[in-house]
Amino acid sequence: MEIFGITITEYVGYLASIMVLVSFTMKDVKKLRALNIMGCLLFVAYGFLMPTLRIGLPIIITNISIFGINLYYIFKK
Repeated sequence: MEIFGITITEYVGYLASIMVLVSFTMKDVKKLRALNIMGCLLFVAYGFLMPTLRIGLPIIITNISIFGINLYYIFKK
């Protein structure tokens, strides 16, 4: 399905990119990590939406790892 010539998969990827980018503008580290976690989850979804898992797997692995690192530092203190 396409909206304005852009697939849902592409929208998920763009939204994930925007979330991660905006997270780095946060002054509060917990807010940064929380927004970054949402971006990571969107990137994991984007990886699963890719045409083949071979293409999406590096995206999935990287963002699950970043997700875990963010969770660790959020709950560390």
